[in-house]
Amino acid sequence: MNRRSLLKGGLLTGLGLPFVGIKEVMASPTAGRKKAKNIIMMVSDGMSTGTLNMADIYSNRILGRSSKWLGLYRDNKVARALMDTASASSLVTDSAAASSSWGGGIRVKNGSLNVGINGEKPQPIFQKFKERGKKVGCVTTVPITHATPAGFCVNIDNRGGQDIIAEMYLGLKFDVMMGGGHQYFGAKRPGGNLIPKYLTQGYKVAENRAEMLALDKSKPVLGLFAEDGMPYEVDRLHDQELIKSTPSLAEMTMKAIELMKDHKDGFALQVEGGKVDWAAHSNDLSGLIFDQLAFDEAVGKVMAFAEKDGETLVIITTDHGNSNPGLFYADEANKKFDSLQNFKHSNTWLLRQLNQSFSEQKIIDLIKENQGFEMKQEDVKSLLVHFKDIVQGQLYNESNLPFYEYGKILGKYTDVQWAGMNHTGDYVELAVFGPGSENLKPFVKNYELHNFMLKAAEMPETFLVKA
Repeated sequence: MNRRSLLKGGLLTGLGLPFVGIKEVMASPTAGRKKAKNIIMMVSDGMSTGTLNMADIYSNRILGRSSKWLGLYRDNKVARALMDTASASSLVTDSAAASSSWGGGIRVKNGSLNVGINGEKPQPIFQKFKERGKKVGCVTTVPITHATPAGFCVNIDNRGGQDIIAEMYLGLKFDVMMGGGHQYFGAKRPGGNLIPKYLTQGYKVAENRAEMLALDKSKPVLGLFAEDGMPYEVDRLHDQELIKSTPSLAEMTMKAIELMKDHKDGFALQVEGGKVDWAAHSNDLSGLIFDQLAFDEAVGKVMAFAEKDGETLVIITTDHGNSNPGLFYADEANKKFDSLQNFKHSNTWLLRQLNQSFSEQKIIDLIKENQGFEMKQEDVKSLLVHFKDIVQGQLYNESNLPFYEYGKILGKYTDVQWAGMNHTGDYVELAVFGPGSENLKPFVKNYELHNFMLKAAEMPETFLVKA
């Protein structure tokens, strides 16, 4: 096999070697079929297959119904594929390179947003859609400046420059941007408060659920509902103040669709369940499952809209796996897993409450009250050893709490175990519905979705990324 053949097959990319162009692999839209007037791409960030499985198991066993995503498979409503997720620098991608593959149509190094290995800056797909008259928007449960939404919008060589990304959004004048990340726009932002500039340039700014629900389509929208990431869904659902002040992912998604759906040239929307990834990094089971179910609720709402609309392409996927959690064999008919229904709070919330002065019994009571099970004394002792080792002599925060140790202990009480605390190189699920879905191949590489979306929307040939 010669070098050209290797490149065409993507084998060099699969080995983690640089790859900067793509081959046009999708067929042109079939004559007589509708084009995709609207594009909605839904990303459950960091969703391993085990996460999808467990959310469906929980939904069936506890809620008495299939998850929306797996229901699409059961009812044969979508085209389905596996997707390779590598970046230009690694078999295991980060979210920036993954989103850039979709947004820019090329593979870039981890940490980069639409800046290629030779400095190329492909025009991000939402800029293309906006240029052709569509309304565009992103909603997420993490900062709106975070890697996944930013990968559809901007070119910057460091995903960490979220304060810079916030200013870049202002110049792009996109129509709906909603999520967390107030600190990158407001008074705490390095470089100054951007919110007055957004208001001056005609934006409406919503900072809580009520303000979001009251929005109309007369002006573009910036919604900022948390300083950093939004609350985990399990925490939001068990806090009346958070329910009142903080919209769910489904609510943000449907408001975004409401604000854009009547536009004559259609719209493009990215929806991200970003805290699925954060929960996986923290081995936080209730954070993971309930945020996946919140994403699944948004899937159901989007699919109801798309089925009625008839001109909307829906893509449902993840950018990479994370920590590969799974339900392991037990002799108790998995009653331990069913106990997840008793969780009122995430591990993150719980560990933030702990204090070195707490007695073992006080910790047992705290866990019993908020996660519904009685931790054995030997496990509390083990947790306290790790907790004291981590926080001795320093202020503790979310970055140094004993997530790994607590997640491992929790496996004894839930039958769920984890492979690690970071991204994985798995091929991932990809489901597609609506105009253009007939062109989905059974196996795709992540960067191929860029041209796939453009072709489904019958965008100009000049917008397609070529090898």
